Amino acid sequence: MSTDPAPGAPHGLPSLDPVIHAQPRLRVVVALAALGEEDEVSFPRLQQLVGMTAGNLSTHLRKLEEAGYVTVKKTYRRRTPVTYISLARAGRRAFEDYTVALQALLAEAPSLATRERVS
Repeated sequence: MSTDPAPGAPHGLPSLDPVIHAQPRLRVVVALAALGEEDEVSFPRLQQLVGMTAGNLSTHLRKLEEAGYVTVKKTYRRRTPVTYISLARAGRRAFEDYTVALQALLAEAPSLATRERVS
């Protein structure tokens, strides 16, 4: 988790990981985080779980893969190509950090609202 404040955010608030924070990627990470650490899911099943088109899911998976958050394994089942996706250890850690940062922001919300009214 970054302890640096988000750009434009009040001093001291943690920033949220922009790779995970994008709503479609957050849905993907949440779906993958629900799996066991050694588990993987097929591309069509993940597509069904997150409700995205194949092209949209591919785009977001590429961004997550570039960040080292997911592992994409292409193989064959009989003679048919199949792609499996899993949450990498770095992705699981990033998601844990993200949830801690989000909880910190939510916990800070009442005091931020009070400070705004006083200002």
